[in-house]
Amino acid sequence: MKLSVATRKGLFELVEDGPNWNVDRLHFVGEPVTAALHEPGRGRTIAALRMGHFGVKLRTSADGGKTWEEQAAPAYPPKPEGIEDSNPWTLDQVWILEGFHPKAPDRVWAGTNPGGLFRSDDGGRSWSLIESLWNMPERKEWFGGGYDIPGIHSICVHPDDPDDIVVGVSCGGAWRTRDGGASWSVGRGMRATFMPPERHDDPVIQDPHRIVQCRSAPQMLWTQHHCGIWKSADRGATWTEVTAAQPTNFGFAVVVHPDDPDTAWFMPLKSDEQRVPVDGAVVGSVTRDGGASFEVLRNGLPQRDAFDIVYRHGLDISSDGTRLAAGSTTGSLWVSNDGKSWQTVSSTLPPIYAVRFF
Repeated sequence: MKLSVATRKGLFELVEDGPNWNVDRLHFVGEPVTAALHEPGRGRTIAALRMGHFGVKLRTSADGGKTWEEQAAPAYPPKPEGIEDSNPWTLDQVWILEGFHPKAPDRVWAGTNPGGLFRSDDGGRSWSLIESLWNMPERKEWFGGGYDIPGIHSICVHPDDPDDIVVGVSCGGAWRTRDGGASWSVGRGMRATFMPPERHDDPVIQDPHRIVQCRSAPQMLWTQHHCGIWKSADRGATWTEVTAAQPTNFGFAVVVHPDDPDTAWFMPLKSDEQRVPVDGAVVGSVTRDGGASFEVLRNGLPQRDAFDIVYRHGLDISSDGTRLAAGSTTGSLWVSNDGKSWQTVSSTLPPIYAVRFF
């Protein structure tokens, strides 16, 4: 088993060696990697780099990272004259990559800032903007959450149907397509208390920080939202709040067990106003009964003077459900082999944007 770690200073690949994890390769040394996607079995990899003045760069590999080719990054069309839109029409970053579906092995999706969803049908060599989502009138109401502009950070492709997709937008809600992006519906039931009272329940400005699906029960979704935790039993059409979270219900990351829709892990923080661990102690939390109760996980994590934050994509679970990985903004990387306790893999990596088993 391998672990991919996308950081501000490169893309690390770690391999499991008994109880330990060791760095096997480092790609793009010194360059910020915002997202990476790996296809198990065939060795295909796509990496997105956010190069500041030089723009977004996309690299693909067909041999497991031994060699890389530069590909055209997703590109927005020119903004038409006379269009009222406060958000830019230029690519700021690729926030998430998903794809290599068994029934559509060459299809890849890219969620970007400022809120565009892009599709590739040739493994990431060329891209097309999903105009049905971009041109919706509701899209102009989206606004920035963690960034100054909105962005698509979650793409949940149904394991049996590559055209059934749920996307999460910050701040723009949870949207579903059943026809590969031709049409969309928005989920309801989340609450945005950062908005004026009359818009608390408005579905098009909700701020889900991360949305994940259960592989064996894909109708079950979980979200770590800006204002709490919600779950959906109907693939995002309606959402129900989970109120028993401990020690808080604020954070960015969530994963769900691939074969148990009632088991989900989170990395809680103190609050929106103070985005730091509670009492300086890094903890995870887990519910194993669908959110009725939570267990706080401390064993193996720093319990004093810690300021680690786990971003939206900084928490992952292996495809067999046996391992968790969490990476922080201060370069700490932890792995759990039992879903309860953690071991430190490194505390000296660059700031971590995303982790992924493959």
